[in-house]
Order: sequence, then structure tokens, then C-alpha cells
Amino acid sequence: MRLRGRKGIRENLEEQVDLVVLEPKQYKGKWSELFGNDHPIFVEFGMGKGQFISQMSYKYPQYNFIGIDMYDELVRRASEKARNAWSEADVETPPNVKLVLANIEQIEEVFEVAELERIYLNFSDPWPKAKHARRRLTHPRFLKKYTELLNGKGQIHFKTDSETLFEFSLNAIADYGLQMTNLSLNLHRDGLNEDHVMTEYEQKFMGKGMNIHRVEVIVGEEALREYQQMRLDKYKVREASDDSGEDQE
Repeated sequence: MRLRGRKGIRENLEEQVDLVVLEPKQYKGKWSELFGNDHPIFVEFGMGKGQFISQMSYKYPQYNFIGIDMYDELVRRASEKARNAWSEADVETPPNVKLVLANIEQIEEVFEVAELERIYLNFSDPWPKAKHARRRLTHPRFLKKYTELLNGKGQIHFKTDSETLFEFSLNAIADYGLQMTNLSLNLHRDGLNEDHVMTEYEQKFMGKGMNIHRVEVIVGEEALREYQQMRLDKYKVREASDDSGEDQE
């Protein structure tokens, strides 16, 4: 991917020390200190132009958000969108979002084990050629990193327009032994949910009538226990011992 950025882009990013992080490795294990609170940290890997992470930070101020991309120009554009999102509240510097210049290949050098609570993978590069499968962000080698970085409540939320990438991802997640839920082959079939925050790509693909595929992955042990209990309650499933004497006279 090649981007034609503005002149002086690096200088622009260096001036935004309140929002942009250019040397993220120094904050490994210290992101809560940087935010100044212990709120859960949600990260988007491959944030693009930043619409999703910007609107999420404004919509959910009780969480901390980090948007990551490896291109200077995308980080710059994301900084504009983050500030615009918060301008509605007359806030110049978004208090709960950081925009990070980093390569996801070395993400374990940016975050400590169990430092994150949620990972968003939105419309990642599908890398359609089989020989490039290892580059897909849902490849098992990346899933291994995610499961180490997520805490006990950890989840992965994945969206894509690519049917082949979605199929590959579901198989990879299942093979890795992770629990999936809220799986959809056409997320907006019944119309747009008001609580749903869309990315730029999502809006573009919806406009073309394309299906959006989505799945949530339960990673953390605490999150998995809560999910299992929720499913039992939803389907009114009881333990076998509860029915042991039901038919006895």
C-alpha cells in the first residue's frame, strides 16, 4: 500500500505528543500510566484513516482506545478525525485515545502480556494469494500473539467484506481452539444498528450492497465463563444433576 502524504507529515506527528505515539515500545506494560487511569484498553490493529477508533473513543469514554497503523499518513489522518470527533464536546485533545505508529508484526514489543482487553480487526488486508496466508491478521501466528496480549476478559472482534478471508479466519480460529459467538454473514441484513460504529470501508462496501461478515472471539478465561453461563441461561439448559430426581415417584 502506497500513500501520498503531505509534506512535513513527520513533523506534524511529532508535534502531536498529546495524541500520537511514535515510539510505542517504551510504553510496553505502561499504557495505563500513559492514559492516567486503569480503564480497559481496546486496540484496533490496522486503523486506516481512523474513523472507527475516533468515534468509538467518543462514544465510549469509559474505555481507553489505541489505534495502530504502520503508515505516517494514516496516523495523521486519524489524528484529524479523532480531534474532530471530540470537537463536538469542545474537547481539543481526546482524553482516552492514542494513535500509534507501529508494525503489527512486532506487536508483542509494544504491549505486555494481558495488557489489553479487546482487539479489533476491521477490514484487514485479505492477502488473497495462498503463499501470503501468513500475513493475514487472523493467521494462527497472530492469534497466538493476541491470546497472550489479552487479559481474562479478552475478546477479538473481526469484520471483513472478504468471504475467502472470513472462511480462512473461521477455520483458523476454530483450529486454535477459541470460542466464537455472534457470527454473521451479513451484519446489516436487517438495517443498521444505531449502536454500531462503522469504518470508512464498511460504509463504502455497504453502499455497493456488499455483505459484511463479522464474528466475536472469546479469549479470556473470565470472558469464557461469562459467555458459557449466558448461553446456559439463554437456552435454559440445566446441569444433569438438576433433573436427577425429576421423574422419580
